[in-house]
Amino acid sequence: MPITLPIIDNRRYQDLVDEGLARIPVHNPEWTNYNQSDPGVTLIEVFAFLTENLLYRANLIPDRNRLKFLTLLGLHLQPASSAQGLVQIVNERGPLETITLNGGIEVLAGKVPFRTESGLDVLPIEGQIYIKQKLPAPSPDVLAYYQQLYASALVPDPNTGQTATPVLYQSVPLVSSGDAGVDLQSTTVDGAFWIALVARAGDTNLDTVRSRLAGKTLNLGIVPALSNSGEKLPPGNAGQANQGVNLLTFSMPKVETNGGLASDGQPRYITLDASTQDNVLRSPGVVQIELPASASEIAVWNDVDPLQDGLDQFPPLLQDTKLAERIVTWIRVQPASSATASIVWTGINAVFVSQRTHVAGEILPAGTGEPDQTVTLANTPVIPGSVTVQVTNLGQTTPWNEIDDLMGAGPEVPTPDLRLPPGAPSAMALPTDVFTLDPEAGVLTFGDGLHGRRPAFGAILKATYDYGAGAAGNVNAGSINAAPALPPGLKANNPVRTWGGADSETVAAGQKQIGSYLQHRDRLVTAQDFETIAWRTPGVDMGRVEVLPAFNPELAPSQPGDSPGSVTLMLIPANDPANPQAPVPGRNFLDAVCDYIDPRRLITTEVFLRGPSYKNVWVSVGFTAVAGASVAVVREDVKTAVTAFLSPLPPQPGPGADGGWPLLKPVQQAELIAVVSRVSGVLLVNGILVAGDNGAAVTQIPMSGLELPRLAGLAVGTGDPADIASLQGTTPAGPSGARLLPIPAAPEGC
Repeated sequence: MPITLPIIDNRRYQDLVDEGLARIPVHNPEWTNYNQSDPGVTLIEVFAFLTENLLYRANLIPDRNRLKFLTLLGLHLQPASSAQGLVQIVNERGPLETITLNGGIEVLAGKVPFRTESGLDVLPIEGQIYIKQKLPAPSPDVLAYYQQLYASALVPDPNTGQTATPVLYQSVPLVSSGDAGVDLQSTTVDGAFWIALVARAGDTNLDTVRSRLAGKTLNLGIVPALSNSGEKLPPGNAGQANQGVNLLTFSMPKVETNGGLASDGQPRYITLDASTQDNVLRSPGVVQIELPASASEIAVWNDVDPLQDGLDQFPPLLQDTKLAERIVTWIRVQPASSATASIVWTGINAVFVSQRTHVAGEILPAGTGEPDQTVTLANTPVIPGSVTVQVTNLGQTTPWNEIDDLMGAGPEVPTPDLRLPPGAPSAMALPTDVFTLDPEAGVLTFGDGLHGRRPAFGAILKATYDYGAGAAGNVNAGSINAAPALPPGLKANNPVRTWGGADSETVAAGQKQIGSYLQHRDRLVTAQDFETIAWRTPGVDMGRVEVLPAFNPELAPSQPGDSPGSVTLMLIPANDPANPQAPVPGRNFLDAVCDYIDPRRLITTEVFLRGPSYKNVWVSVGFTAVAGASVAVVREDVKTAVTAFLSPLPPQPGPGADGGWPLLKPVQQAELIAVVSRVSGVLLVNGILVAGDNGAAVTQIPMSGLELPRLAGLAVGTGDPADIASLQGTTPAGPSGARLLPIPAAPEGC
């Protein structure tokens, strides 16, 4: 097929004339004669003719010139983005001391380097995370046994008169299967998880261990489930959409002076000070928990009755007595009642890492003294904001820093502003020792003397910077296992996979942006601007972008066009291992898009980022195969055709790609019959049943708002279609609102 070059500007002669005439009332309202005989109109037509010729020639420039034009525009290729993740640093065999580490320590996943983002206290203990996992309702005999055993705890509340309902639990480690996380509300009896601070196997003196923890900071890493989320960018300067309050409460047992419980025999807790830069229920983060300054406050009760152990508000009951003997103390983590908490992973001694390699003092070509000197760094892609240049001239060394645009730099020779009257204060001095950076190419550009200083002839230039490895930084859990810079006895490991790494934009993809950039100037104005710029978000694997102008998904009922000033982007990732047929954007995905489009939107525009709202569709197909055809092959082809027809993603994702179920389009039985009948090997469609969650067969299932069909069940076979009821399952009932009394269940014995 022929190669079609993108049109840089598609305006024609009449478009230019109309645009010029439309500007007259704005710039010259006294000009009212728009006839062709008017000299001013004639000049507009002449310039429109000349401009059309220039645009025609611009649209025919060869590839070499197009690449140069791309450079002159300042439209650099998108640089690679570096992966980030969480690493646990554990003191397995080191001294019984809290070791404080600075940030910037290198850890390795094979040959891929990562660096810690901050310092931390590495506590000489183990961290075991437990939950009180809810058990199914016991039989009447078992329930009667526990009611009799804990009769003293089941007396009516003197204030409310309400008797607690016993609920059995077992203490299990908090382990998530996949990215779905453990829902604390539905899985546990108390909506919390518990951190057991455990002494190492060889450290038998718990008082010594507690003294090493007093006054230290516990770094707790938390990875929440990130699916089924949305973002909102309100009008105005909203800042980072990832900011939010910490909705977790951290508490430790309050032990009396004698080491026992309070006089009423009930457990009391002290709240610990905690801080974090992130809302760890919305995105992965590290919470810094300040431990008590006194070692005597870091303890567990020594007078707990055996029947009290694990009951109600007490920490979980552990069946492993040897492990229980090594417990230094417990930390209870409770989400607020209004928060939804699903935890994928959590652990102590955690720190953020980013994939980067540090280069210090790289020798660059010497200064030439010429305007607009450029130098190229040896390693790419460069991480923006990490570059500093030391310029040594005549024995004096000064640091030069990165700037967004050299037009914002001052002249190398200060000159007075003659436009100001004598005695007027001069304007704020602009920086002069600056340069701009093309991070993808690693090119530094210095000033021309008028805007930014020129490196002097013969000046020595040294650069310090970080560079990344792009998508190679996305490594699996456990891949980061080497840290040469750590003290002896300390080990590093990543408990969850890293994320966010992406390779640089290709030259072909960058050339395609010329026409779009000239139209939107990297600003979000039209619906096409939103789609084009959202597709360029670095670090995400975009599958589909739908732009709904004047639509607010938080208003119901609402249709596109009902909410001026609002724009909704429905985003679908290209891959979602947890939901391969119905991909859902995770929190990291939406945060990346949000951070990219926020500085490019109009200040008056309210932007909503949402994933699709999937509506379950159940389909049963009965067919007759052509004589001699393989029924097994035809059956699988029918499944593939129906799945592709109802898929939310186009076959080849990309800007302007065709495919993917359209919004607001209902799922119709008649269309499915047509799809199946077109499959090779199908002689006759005997029938198709289509149903929603209620199981009733219907001729169509309507879609509204951001709804898309999710193929929840598909049955294909010869003969008549199978009953829909055979495809559908049941939904368990939710928990009751009665006051619950958590009771540890005794393990079954032989």
